[in-house]
Amino acid sequence: MRNFKRVHHLTIAAFLAVMILGSMVRAQGAKIGFVNDEEIKKNYKAWQRAQDQWDLERKAWDDEATAKQTELEELIDEYEKQKLILSEEKKKEKEAAIRAKQEALDAYTRQIYGPGGSAEKKQESLVGPLLEDVNKAIEAVAIENGYDVIFTLQSGLGYINPTFDITDKVLEQLENIE
Repeated sequence: MRNFKRVHHLTIAAFLAVMILGSMVRAQGAKIGFVNDEEIKKNYKAWQRAQDQWDLERKAWDDEATAKQTELEELIDEYEKQKLILSEEKKKEKEAAIRAKQEALDAYTRQIYGPGGSAEKKQESLVGPLLEDVNKAIEAVAIENGYDVIFTLQSGLGYINPTFDITDKVLEQLENIE
C-alpha cells in the first residue's frame, strides 16, 4: 500500500511537471522536435558497422562459453556413468575436476558478461563515440533550425536550449529553504 501511494504521488508530480513545462513552452513559443532512436540505429552506417563488430565479438564470447559448458557437461556425464565403479579417491578427483571446470566457466562468464566485464567495455568503446556524434548532430540541427528542445524517444540524448536552464534559481531556492 505504501508503494502504491508513493507511485501515485510520483505519477501526479510527473503529470504536473509535464503540464507546467508544456504551458511554459507554449507561452514562450518554443520550437520542439524529437528523434527516433531506432531509425538512427537502423540508418546510420557507422552504427551498423559497430553493431556488426559487436555481433562478431559476442559470437566469439558465446562460442567460448558454449565450449566450456560442453566440456563441463561431458565431464559430468562421464562421472555419472562411472561413479558406481570408481574408488572414493577417484570420485573425489573427478568431483574436484568438475568443480574446477564449473568455477572456470563461472569466472569466464563474470569476466566477459559481469559488471565492468569485457562485453560492457567493448559495447562502451563501440557505442560511446557514436552517441557523442549523434548528440552533436542533434545539437547542430537544433541550432541551425531554431529548435529550443529536441527529445529522443529512448536514449535520453537530446538538446535543450541553455536559456531554459533554471538550475541556479533552484539552487538559490534551496539555500533559502535551509
